[in-house]
Amino acid sequence: MAAYPQDPAAPDAPYLAFWQEKHLCTLTTLRPDGTPHVVPVGVTYDPEARLARIIADKSTAKVRHVRRAGPDGARVAVCQVDGRRWATLEGRAYVRTEPERVAEAVRRYAVRYRRTPAPNPDRVVIEIELTRAMGQG
Repeated sequence: MAAYPQDPAAPDAPYLAFWQEKHLCTLTTLRPDGTPHVVPVGVTYDPEARLARIIADKSTAKVRHVRRAGPDGARVAVCQVDGRRWATLEGRAYVRTEPERVAEAVRRYAVRYRRTPAPNPDRVVIEIELTRAMGQG
């Protein structure tokens, strides 16, 4: 199978446009036993900051998996697919609780998904510092 690499900080226009469309994504984290944990999520992609963001409740398994990785972050991947178009972003994930970071993630989510999430005092943001991008937009 052919590889379709993208620069996470400077993707081509079709790839970026694909990440701006409303699509459900998946997040893959690793459980303590090393098996993959794949869940549906909303993802926003910020190539200028070289970040992907996921809003989540602090009590979820995905947040626990990322936190368990410690200060070096958790290796994760997010993916979306629509017919023959697909995109994957990989990197190290960190759980952020700072109100300004959470607010920025909620703002970006509202733009991409065309709805503002209900207030949640337990909301955090998983920020993925991107190391790799691939796919066909």
